[in-house]
This record gives sequence, structure tokens and C-alpha cells, in this order.
Amino acid sequence: MSPPLVPLAAVFAGLAAAFVLLGARAARRARPLRVVASGTLGLLCLALAGLVAALSAGLHGYRALVREELAAVVWVQPRGAQRFLATIELPDGSLRRFQLRGDELYLDAHILKWKPAANLLGLHTAYELDRVAGRYAALADERDAARTVHALGPSRRVDLFGLARRLPQLGWLLDAEYGSATFIMADRPAR
Repeated sequence: MSPPLVPLAAVFAGLAAAFVLLGARAARRARPLRVVASGTLGLLCLALAGLVAALSAGLHGYRALVREELAAVVWVQPRGAQRFLATIELPDGSLRRFQLRGDELYLDAHILKWKPAANLLGLHTAYELDRVAGRYAALADERDAARTVHALGPSRRVDLFGLARRLPQLGWLLDAEYGSATFIMADRPAR
């Protein structure tokens, strides 16, 4: 998801360097107004390069959701009453195994839906599997029985999903108001 942003960050960083050089040249020629203008534009470009780099880091791990594609293959194997083993094969071929409690497997994802302005920069709707959990069919069990939940997504320095939910000012660019989940019965072996 992040490669289109890397060249953009590099362009802003290059512009920042060019403005710094222009500012240094203006300083040698004793043109203070040009020094201030070049410095200001250099700082602006540097800030934009940092913003784009942070956005790129925040998107690392998300997969594009531009067509129907396989998010994961999941196998469930019962291991006793309301206990089962879940094996998840991710699109990169890696396998993750989890011991869960409940009657169903619950798998959810964070979805980042970019607005048209961001689409022009090459950013499109993306998803990241977030967590896997056991879920009970009976409400009483769901409230009182032992719960099991495991993270699937990586911990990250820049959490775009959380940031977009906390800052409504980003609403013109990004929608992170919802996730998506699916349930699989775990009372018999299934794929």
C-alpha cells in the first residue's frame, strides 16, 4: 500500500533540500527576504515529507481492497467442549495458530476507506486483519465464560485507523468509522 507514497516523500525532501540551498545562496548575497522565503518553503516541504513518510509508515501492513481477494484461509478443529484450534493462513503464506474458547471463531479487520482526494494520490480502500477471538453462541456464556482474543495486526508507531477515529478533522480524507468481521462455527472441523 505504501510504495506510491515513497516517491512523493522523496520529492518533498528533494524540494526541501533545494530550498535550503537557495536560502544559503541568498544569504551569501545578503538578500534577507529570499532567505526567509526559501527557509519557510524548505520547512514546509520538509514537514510535508515527514507527513507523507508517517502516512506511509501507518499504511505498512495494510492490503489494498480494490477487488475481491482472499484475506485469509481459516481452519477450525474442535478440541473439546467450547474449545478449538484455529489455524489462519495469511496471503503471504504465513500460518498462525490460536487456541480459542467458544462456539464460533470471530475474525475482524480494520478498513481504511480513502476519499476521492486521496485516491488521486494512489491511496485506495485497504484492510488489515485485526484480531481473532472465540465467540459463544449463548449470550450468558458470552458474558460469563472465559474469553480468548488474539491480535493479528502488528503493533505500529503510526496507527492510522485509531488516528482517523480520534481526529474527525481527517474525515475529508479518510473514513475509519467501521471495521468488518466474520464468524465461523467451530463445532466441527471446517475450512
